[in-house]
Amino acid sequence: MLAVLLLPSCYAIGQVFFELLFQLKFNGMALVPVFAGGACMFLLYAWVPKPIWTYVLGHEFTHAIASMLCGGRVKGMKVTSQGGHVYVTRDNFFVTLSPYFVPIYAIMVFVVFALSRQFFSWDTPMAWAVFFWALGLAYSFHVFLTWDILHTRQPDITSQGYLFSAVIIFLGNAMIGFLGIKFVSNGIGLTQIAYSLGSEVSETYRIIGGFAQNGLITINSALKSNLS
Repeated sequence: MLAVLLLPSCYAIGQVFFELLFQLKFNGMALVPVFAGGACMFLLYAWVPKPIWTYVLGHEFTHAIASMLCGGRVKGMKVTSQGGHVYVTRDNFFVTLSPYFVPIYAIMVFVVFALSRQFFSWDTPMAWAVFFWALGLAYSFHVFLTWDILHTRQPDITSQGYLFSAVIIFLGNAMIGFLGIKFVSNGIGLTQIAYSLGSEVSETYRIIGGFAQNGLITINSALKSNLS
C-alpha cells in the first residue's frame, strides 16, 4: 500500500530531475573528469571480468553501516565472488535496500578527498580533477554493478516486495542524482532543488486528489440517480 501511495512521488521526482537537467549550466571543471571517470568504468565493465567480489564487499559493508545507523550491531560478515551475507542485530527496509541506492565507494572517495584536503592541503585544480574523475569512476561502478546484480534473484528485493523495493531504490537513487546535479552545475543549489521537489510533489498529489474527489462525486450522483 505504501509503495502505491509513493508512486505519484516517483513520477513527480522524475519530472523534476529531467527539468533540472535541461536547466543545467555545466561546470566544466567538474563535468569533464566526472564523465571521463564514468567512461573508464564503462570500458572496464564492458571489456574486463566484472569485479563482483569488490562489489559484494561494498554491498555487505553498506548493509552493516545502515544497520549501525539504525542502532544495530554487526556480528559477522561473509563475502565471496558468488555472493555474501552480513549478520546484524537490527534490520528494516533501509538496511535491506540501502546498497542499491547508497554508492558506498563514491562516499569513500568523498571521505578520502576531504581528509586529504584537511591533512595534505590537496586543493589544487589537478587535485580537484582527480577527485571528480575518481567520483565518476566510483559512482559508475555502483550504477553498472547494481544494474548487473539486479538481473539475478535478490533475497533483499524479494523480502521487501518488488514494487516497494523498486520505489525505494528509485527514490534513493534520485536523491543521489540531485546531489550530483548540484556538484556538476553552476547556478542550481540545494534550495532550488528542494523547492522544485516540494512544489511538484504537492501539485501531483493535488491533481490526483482532484481526480479522486470528482470520481467520488460522479459515483455518488450515479448511486442517488439509481435509488430514485
